[in-house]
Amino acid sequence: MSVRKLKPITPGQRFRIVNNFEEITTSKPEKSLVRGISKSGGRNNTGKMTMRYTGGGHKKRYREIDFKRNKFGIPATVKSVEYDPNRTAFIALLAYADGEKRYIVAPHGIKVGQKVVSGETVAPEIGNAMKLKNIPLGTVISCIELRPGQGAKMARSAGTSAQLIARDGKYAVLKMPSGETRMILVECMATVGSISNSDHQLTVSGKAGRSRWLGRRPRTRPVAMNPVDHPMGGGEGRSTGGHPRSRKGIPAKGYKTRSKKKESNRYILQKRK
Repeated sequence: MSVRKLKPITPGQRFRIVNNFEEITTSKPEKSLVRGISKSGGRNNTGKMTMRYTGGGHKKRYREIDFKRNKFGIPATVKSVEYDPNRTAFIALLAYADGEKRYIVAPHGIKVGQKVVSGETVAPEIGNAMKLKNIPLGTVISCIELRPGQGAKMARSAGTSAQLIARDGKYAVLKMPSGETRMILVECMATVGSISNSDHQLTVSGKAGRSRWLGRRPRTRPVAMNPVDHPMGGGEGRSTGGHPRSRKGIPAKGYKTRSKKKESNRYILQKRK
C-alpha cells in the first residue's frame, strides 16, 4: 500500500493525502451480498437526539461479511479485493468450491486467485482461518473471536494485528493491538496475517466537507459553551476551561474508568499502555 500527496491546486487539496487503492481490483460489489442500511442521524426511536455531531453523510450499502469463517475444509478462491465504505479495511470476495460466495475482511498481502481455507488442520498461511490451538506460537493474527462460534470481534480495522505469544491449558495468550496482553480460549477462531490498508492512518482529509460526507457534523469546543452545557464552559473572556473533563464531569487525559469488578479483568495479564 502507498499514499500520494495531491498538488495544491485548490485549498481543499493543499494538505490532502489520499490512498492509492493499489490493492482494489473492482469497483462493483457482489449483488447477492449487499443490502440496504438506514441511518439514525443520532436519534433514538422517539426522535430524540442521543448522539451529538452525527448526521448526513453519503448514502451507503452494507456488505455482509463472514466473520465466523465456519465453512471448514472447503477451499475458496479470492475473486476480488474491494473497497468497503462501512470499515477502514478492504474486503475480499471468496468463491467456495461448492459455489457459495462470501466476503471476508482482507488480510494484508492477499491476491486475486489465491486459495484460502478454514479448518482444524490447515496450513498457517495468509488468509487461512483456524483455531488458536492449531496456530504456531509467534504468528501474527487478526479477526479474532472473543467466544467460540461468536464471530470475529478483535483486530478487525485497517492495519491492525495481534500476536499469539503462548498457550496455557485451555487458554491462549495474545498480545493485542493496544499493547494489552490477555487470555482467550484456544477454541476461538482467528485469521492468519494482519489486516489490509495499513496506510489508512496516514491519510489526511484536507477539508471539512469530507467529514460531512462521512456523516460527522461540526463539533463545538467545550470551552466555547456555557456552564449549563459543559463543565468546561463559561468564564470571562477566553478562559482555559479548567481541568479537561467530559460533558458528564468525568476527567479526561489518564483517568481510569474501567470497573475493578469487571468480569473479564481476570483474563487480562497486562493492561494496555
